[in-house]
Amino acid sequence: QLQASGGGLVQPGGSLRLSCAASGINFSIATMAWYRQAPGKQRDVVASIISSGITNYTDSVKGRFTISRDNSRRTVYLRMNNLKPEDTAVYYCHVFWKIRNYWGQGTQVTVSS
Repeated sequence: QLQASGGGLVQPGGSLRLSCAASGINFSIATMAWYRQAPGKQRDVVASIISSGITNYTDSVKGRFTISRDNSRRTVYLRMNNLKPEDTAVYYCHVFWKIRNYWGQGTQVTVSS
């Protein structure tokens, strides 16, 4: 249903863009989100975007991360700038569709010098 890509190793201050391609849902009306889970911590929401394009971010990434969507490609993106070591985590895309939660397979983001 959700196929994520784009993670990797980056130095502090660097940038990455994550992508998540969706299938099996009416993507254009779905609320899409990115979550992350650091080792030993719970999975928390990072950013979300509703069908109209209105976005929401957790405070720690405001001004650095941008979530966007391309309905023609059925893809949601997370542009991450000025990355910090504390951004290191596995990032998951998510959609709640027809009473079920769907998760991408997770993509590792490591911020280290």
